[in-house]
Amino acid sequence: MKYIVITLIGALASVLSNQGIAVFNDGFRPIAGQYFNGEISRKELAAMSFAISFGLVIGFGIPTSIAASIILIHCLLLTTDMIGSFCNNSRNGMILSAAIGAVYGVAILAGLEFIVKLFGYLPYNFTSDLGSVSGYITVAFAIFPAVGIAYQHGFKKGMKAGGVTILVYYLIKKFGVFTLGAGKVTLNAEGMAMLAGMILMIVFAAQRKGTENTNEVLTQGFEGNILRIRKKWLLLAIMGGLLAAGTSLSIVAGDPASLALLAKQEYSNAGLTALARAIGFIPLVFTTAIVTGVYGVAGCTFVFVIGLFFHGNPIVAFILGFAVMVAEIYLINIFAKGMDRFPGVKDMGEYVRTSMNKVLEVSLLAGGIMAAEKMSVAASGYTGIGALFVIGAFLLNKKAKKPIVDLAVGPVACIVFGILMNLLLLIGLIAVPVAK
Repeated sequence: MKYIVITLIGALASVLSNQGIAVFNDGFRPIAGQYFNGEISRKELAAMSFAISFGLVIGFGIPTSIAASIILIHCLLLTTDMIGSFCNNSRNGMILSAAIGAVYGVAILAGLEFIVKLFGYLPYNFTSDLGSVSGYITVAFAIFPAVGIAYQHGFKKGMKAGGVTILVYYLIKKFGVFTLGAGKVTLNAEGMAMLAGMILMIVFAAQRKGTENTNEVLTQGFEGNILRIRKKWLLLAIMGGLLAAGTSLSIVAGDPASLALLAKQEYSNAGLTALARAIGFIPLVFTTAIVTGVYGVAGCTFVFVIGLFFHGNPIVAFILGFAVMVAEIYLINIFAKGMDRFPGVKDMGEYVRTSMNKVLEVSLLAGGIMAAEKMSVAASGYTGIGALFVIGAFLLNKKAKKPIVDLAVGPVACIVFGILMNLLLLIGLIAVPVAK
């Protein structure tokens, strides 16, 4: 079933991109809209798709997926964005994009399993230590709402939100275990702290009231765009169902934080993490959809929440994911008009994305240092070499002519370091405590 689901996801996502119905990359959505409005050529569309997505796939998606042995959805859907844009906007192009997307879906799933097995044959299998790359993500992610508040509303409000986040985290850690009947219920401190921060973020944003009907005018001016999305509701709904089913089967995850929890089989906590992220992305996805006429392949990402909460039940997840995507499509108008009263909430999506990226950059760097240190000790018996390698890679990357995306430096450096340790082992330059 896993291969059937991943094949269908790859094929349909490529078709959605090819036809300009939906793409995954938020930055690519306006560009796709420009093409279908006749403002740029297909060649320019393909070039832009490659430029803004390829680095994220190679530098961020693949290393993060290898570390968890679960596909980070960026690995799959950023590539299908490219596949769809490179194929012609014709019936044959649509069929070709579906075929290539299907093959890629199978390849990425089989390839991930192959790479994990291949590393297992090395003198020192560093994949278990590589998992430490995501060690700080789940904790650090709890603070992203406070960081977003600081960006949107200033340092003081950000500090207040940060204080509340830390307090909630401490209280849940200390008192978050309850006895119900014969069993115990343990609240997740990271998830509850992040939820508290998201509530504050929405409250602060909602305090900025608006009097103009800019979004109402927007929907009137772009009725054709909204109608264009609604006409393709069935394809989008099937896509939502497939992504929910794929998440339910632990094939894919929607973000690094929930991926790390999914890898640990903490399904409810992963669901709460994905829920907080999805709430923050509603304004960004809906507003860009209204302006461009191009929707998100995963919508507002609630489909991943469904998959996590209904883990192991792909049929139920598919049905609910289908329904959630339909609801999103038909709520676009209502959302846009309602946001006129709360312009701060409308703008919140951009700050959510910025704060997430900042938190991920720091946490992946810290996790990369920790993972490389574990590799260093296991492979050579010496401390410090791993930290030196990752910190050096991070700083030198900033001065490179074509730097890797900062989010990806930690995971990429760790994989390179692990391979380097094995090469030194094979030629006998280091004596491995693990090998003994």
